[in-house]
Amino acid sequence: MQRFSGPNENLSRDTAAWRARTISILTYEVELDLSQAQDPSVTGYRSVTTLRFRAIGTTDTFIDFIHESIESITLNGVPLDPAEAVAGSRIYLSDLAGGGEAVNTVVIDGHAKYSRSGEGLHRYVDPADGQTYCYTQFEPADARRVYANFEQPDLKAPFTFIVRAPRDWHVASNQSATRVDGNGDGTATTHFAPTLPISTYITAVLAGPYFVATDTYSHTRPDGTELVIPLNATCRASLAEHFDAANILALTRAGLDFFHELFDYPYPWGKYDSAFVPEYNLGAMENPGLVTFTEHYVFTSRATEAQHEARANTIMHEMVHMWFGDLVTMAWWDDLWLKESFADYIGTLANAQATGFDTAWVAFANRRKGWAYVADQLPSTHPIVADITDLEAAKQNFDGITYAKGASVLKQLAAYVGAEAFRDAARTYFRAHEFANTTLADFLDALAAASGRDMGAWADAWLKTAGVPRLGVELSLTDWKITSAYLAQTGTDPITHAPLAPPHVLNVGLFHVVDGALTRTASHRVELGGAAVALPFLINQPRPDLILPNDGDDTYAIVDFDEVSLATLLAHLGTLSDPLARATCWAALWNMVRDARLPAPEFLAAVRSHAESVTEVAVFAQLLTQAGSAIAHYLPPALRHAERAALADAITDWLGRAEPGSDKQVAAARALAVLARGRVAAPLVDSLLAGEKPFAGLELDEELRWGLWQAKAASGALDEPALARLEADAAAHPSAVAVAGRLLALAARPDPAVKQAAFTAALTGRATDGSALSNEAVSATASGFLLGTHELLDGNYAAYWPALEGIWESMSIGMATRVIRGLFPAAQDLGDAAVHPVMAQLDSWLDGHPDAPRALRRILVEERDFLARSLAAQGLCAG
Repeated sequence: MQRFSGPNENLSRDTAAWRARTISILTYEVELDLSQAQDPSVTGYRSVTTLRFRAIGTTDTFIDFIHESIESITLNGVPLDPAEAVAGSRIYLSDLAGGGEAVNTVVIDGHAKYSRSGEGLHRYVDPADGQTYCYTQFEPADARRVYANFEQPDLKAPFTFIVRAPRDWHVASNQSATRVDGNGDGTATTHFAPTLPISTYITAVLAGPYFVATDTYSHTRPDGTELVIPLNATCRASLAEHFDAANILALTRAGLDFFHELFDYPYPWGKYDSAFVPEYNLGAMENPGLVTFTEHYVFTSRATEAQHEARANTIMHEMVHMWFGDLVTMAWWDDLWLKESFADYIGTLANAQATGFDTAWVAFANRRKGWAYVADQLPSTHPIVADITDLEAAKQNFDGITYAKGASVLKQLAAYVGAEAFRDAARTYFRAHEFANTTLADFLDALAAASGRDMGAWADAWLKTAGVPRLGVELSLTDWKITSAYLAQTGTDPITHAPLAPPHVLNVGLFHVVDGALTRTASHRVELGGAAVALPFLINQPRPDLILPNDGDDTYAIVDFDEVSLATLLAHLGTLSDPLARATCWAALWNMVRDARLPAPEFLAAVRSHAESVTEVAVFAQLLTQAGSAIAHYLPPALRHAERAALADAITDWLGRAEPGSDKQVAAARALAVLARGRVAAPLVDSLLAGEKPFAGLELDEELRWGLWQAKAASGALDEPALARLEADAAAHPSAVAVAGRLLALAARPDPAVKQAAFTAALTGRATDGSALSNEAVSATASGFLLGTHELLDGNYAAYWPALEGIWESMSIGMATRVIRGLFPAAQDLGDAAVHPVMAQLDSWLDGHPDAPRALRRILVEERDFLARSLAAQGLCAG
């Protein structure tokens, strides 16, 4: 077995496959000592792993452990010298007992480091009360930052956790505690029951003075016995007054009802805890028995219906994983979609059918699929079933393709084979592969058996190709009557360069302006199996004002409107009452802006004219975000201030007309605060910060207040008295929101010294006093830095390009990504140069670093594409 003495954290697929063939794990016992977590001078904690396994056809292997130190290693009772056994993040073992039933027992006693990046075991000090909180986050491969293990998803085993912590802390793991032993020194040791066989990345530990709400759920199994599931909902103690635990527990019960009926497989993991934790890198994580969520879902400010819907969707998404992902797990990260695409699709289905949020599919069409279309047009696009060669590639494939494109394709699959066949395939799949690992072929076998269809061609067309199909209607007319009509599919796989022609089952909607309102007059089911299909229902008919391919949003494709349909939308979209059709049209218009097919001023005019009529707050808020992006990235600089002022005036008018205290009023006010960073609406910003109430019902809550402070800072209006007020505000209302809001505001001030200090802090991940910045602090500082003119910012970038490889080598991939993306100079002006200076610098770096880590190069190649799109869209407006 080859040893790697240098950096060796990036496990390859081939090495993982070798280890899976040669190792069979029996049990883990993991002991963690968090008793000194409250002492900030203590950087790490003791971690002891006892691992029992069999070796098959090998006498050598290695264990993963990204450690602070390793004190001792024993293998089958024989001490090993750590200096000889340990190389980087790997512990190499030789002379294993092999053959037959021989069991190897290794005990690794070391120390792991507390994290500030949200990876591994994250430690957080609450600014409100000074209390310390810990939680773990491991996907895809950060359990090795906490305890020694075989870090890959196909080496499942039962885990027993033992955690020592302060006596008054709430301590939790995947299973319930079997006993708690007081230690007589203010600490206690909690022993947890063994888990069922699971992968390392879904093990979890939570420890701190958390607030806990409890409940139970009951379900009758098919055999007539009663399944009782203890439920917890957990958050930091200082957030308890804002924590609507009853709602979260009710959603949990509703989800368990829905999935027990859908999957016909009882929840197998014992308890169900939902823990909301600080500085979380993700929306949530599906650790069985202990699901973790970002505490942004604990609403300290006025929450709109859209925010509640998004939280419910995440709760349902994670619950799907209890079956898709935890019970049955992909063998390697190539098949990450086997859990994430399914959770995204079925989670939205549950949100629509089990929670009362009847616009879940509308939000999916406008927001979630937009994420997929962006990712699938990048140079880094990949098939849904991806080629994941190593862990760095796996980390980056938690993207819009794996989640939202996969979910969109599964929605199309349900239309293609029928909902009942899809359901039956899932039930068979769970029974056949419970507590095991699978690949694409295993699910396709279940689907073929349930549907009676050969799924191979479907999988090849949808799962093994990359790129976005485009759908448009081609018409011939005589005297305004249609003589020929086809639904045509275009697009090319950017990897293979082959034409895209996946099968679609969808509706084509026909709309006319009737009494001034854009109204659907017909919708026809169509099956498209290749490049084009005739639309006989249009022949000899008057030309509709709007033809909408994918009416109902059943398939995955960008819609290309014909000239008449586009003109109709730009003039009448505000009169279209159907929420899903309206959201689909808005999403298509935004795609046209990004593709430089629709000038940004035309989109902005449509937003000003029609967005107020949107009834779904999720779509309304998304439109205002897109409008802000259009101004910042897709307009030439000469047009930006006028367009920003026009949009600010429109939003101000909407605020005055909105129902007092309504969701739309709240969303509009927050959008205006972001827009005001561009030196508009300054009197209104000052009025709101002064506590005046220019709009009935609008409350100055924490989120809006810090948005306004950031606008005032970025606009250069934060003079000494105002700065003193900001600092007093932060001190009087200490919270996680205030900490991040203050950092962003301070970094946003248009002062060269401020910008240089913010750039250095974000680039190095360290504050001016040398202390490490947390993940959220880095992002807030970088975001504030970017709020400035080129004259203020450009001089700092001489340090950016030379630092990239060092950042990648010295930081975790998650933190390095935050720094590199967060500081990338994305907002650029078109200019007169033949080659844009930032593009020239970027291309020079890429050309000069062909051997840089692929994951680092991917980030930069993606940022290059974003910049190229921005410049092309600006050129469309300027030309």
